Amino acid sequence: MELTLPRAEDLYAHMKAGIEELLGKLDPDSVHLVGIYSGGAWLVERLQKDLKLQNPSGVINTSLYRDDFHKIGLHSQVLPSSIPFEVNGKHIIMVDDILYTGRTTRAAINELFDYGRPASISLAVLIDRGGRELPVSPNVCGGVIPLEKGTSFVLSQNEQRLFDIDLKKENVGA
Repeated sequence: MELTLPRAEDLYAHMKAGIEELLGKLDPDSVHLVGIYSGGAWLVERLQKDLKLQNPSGVINTSLYRDDFHKIGLHSQVLPSSIPFEVNGKHIIMVDDILYTGRTTRAAINELFDYGRPASISLAVLIDRGGRELPVSPNVCGGVIPLEKGTSFVLSQNEQRLFDIDLKKENVGA
């Protein structure tokens, strides 16, 4: 049975509406978006513009903080994290494209605490694919699309910065 994927732009619109609702509950002067590299960084870049947010955003690369680093290795293009604001006492909305096991989120939180102690951290994701190994749950989610092991989502964006998602079968045992 082939999975019919929703449009990534529809998922983005749903996630953006949830973030707007979350922003309405927080002090606007103390809220910052932080994207998890790379899909989360793309989403934050667009959310900053679409939501007309004035506070600077940040980007976290979790490569060196993962607990499965020995298995997956280091990504070939490791870009440094960039948090250009004071984290202490701020409300952070962490944004990622796909939530799966929860390990990337845990690693991002660990790194964020290297920068300071935020007042709160909320998680917003484009897609929750299930398969959690850690007790991590999003506050905002564009859509829940369960996916079997051995298959992953791939987020891309075109020249107009519009999002698209595809499925990728992983080579098991290759």
